[in-house]
This record gives sequence, structure tokens and C-alpha cells, in this order.
Amino acid sequence: MRHTNINKYISYGKFAERKAMVEGQLKNYGIKDKNVLEAFLTIPRHIFIPKENRQNAYWDGPQFIGYGQTISQPYIIALMFEELDLNSQFNVLEIGSGSGYVCALLSLLVENVTGIEIEKRLIERSIATIKELEIKNVSINNANGYNGFSKNTPYDVIMLSAAPNKVPNKLFTQLKPDGKLILPVGKIFQELLIFEKKNKKWISRKITDVRFVPLRH
Repeated sequence: MRHTNINKYISYGKFAERKAMVEGQLKNYGIKDKNVLEAFLTIPRHIFIPKENRQNAYWDGPQFIGYGQTISQPYIIALMFEELDLNSQFNVLEIGSGSGYVCALLSLLVENVTGIEIEKRLIERSIATIKELEIKNVSINNANGYNGFSKNTPYDVIMLSAAPNKVPNKLFTQLKPDGKLILPVGKIFQELLIFEKKNKKWISRKITDVRFVPLRH
């Protein structure tokens, strides 16, 4: 596990709010992974949100980031990380990278992060934020999430931050044999599912009910 300096971005302010989010939300919901908690304490969530919405940046829920997209509830992101049992050597693909916040969190937890996003205006902003934070192990690309991103395959983990109506089968071909796929699925009623290979077959398990924005084509 790479060392996390929780004070690295303290100059961006709102450290007390981040600590309250970790202590009052994530831990209360049952998140226990020390590395995950430190990542949330370190990354300044508010700078990934448009200025007019930053007063609610650490509220216990999703936040709008423009262009019909949201930044997910902190707890749901943390829950996905814990379910994936992330390793510092992992190569991870995030589909629907939006603001870049999840990619920034992952940068402290895994070796390499590839984000893909269909909205070009969000990509410009997220790349600028990642660059401002001097994060070196993240790349964000314009691509259709239903097709994944073959350039950096195979992945140890593919996670989706937007919901398709059904699981895109193409994603399984971009995973390592022991890889994991985690995603929300559904149009109106959504379930957070995780897929793992058992006896050479992909087996899914429901984690919880969720509400994500749709995965766009």
C-alpha cells in the first residue's frame, strides 16, 4: 500500500468538513478499511464540484456537477471500494468518471487508474483538477462506457459510476481472469452488483439498492 499523507492538500481548506464526513458518515455506515478512510480524508472533494454547489460538498448524498451528471454519495463510493478489496498493485478502470473525484481517490489506493467519460466538457474540467493536484497515475479519456477502454487492458477492476439498463458484456473481456466488475444496473430501480469469476463462470452478487445517473451512449 502506498503511503498516504492526509495533510497533502490541507491548503485547499475544509479539512474539518472532510474529517466530519469520514467520522460522521463513512464510519457510522460501517466503512472500516483504513486506507479507504484516509483517501476520503485526503482528497478535497469540494474542488471537484462547481463553485455554486460547494457549500454542500460534504453532505451525505450525491451532488450535481453539471451537464446532467452527479458526483456520487461518499458512502456508496467507499462501499464499492471496500467490496473490491483494492490492492496497491491494481490496474483500475472507472467508467463515467465525471468530475474525476473517484479517480483521485483511487490514485491513493491502486497503481494505475484509467477514467472514461462521454461528456467532453466534464473531461476538460476533471483533467485540469487532477493536474492541479499533481496526481500522476490517473488518465481520463473520452469514450463510450458501454465499450469499456481496451487501451490499458487487462484490468483488475472495472467500476461504473453510472447505471446501464443491463450489464455490458464487453466489459468482461477487458478484465483479468480473477478481476472484478462492480456497477449499478437498472433504469428506475437499480441494484449495485459485483461480478467475480467462480468455476470459470462470472457470478454476480447484489450489494444494495442504489440510485445513479444513467450510463449514456
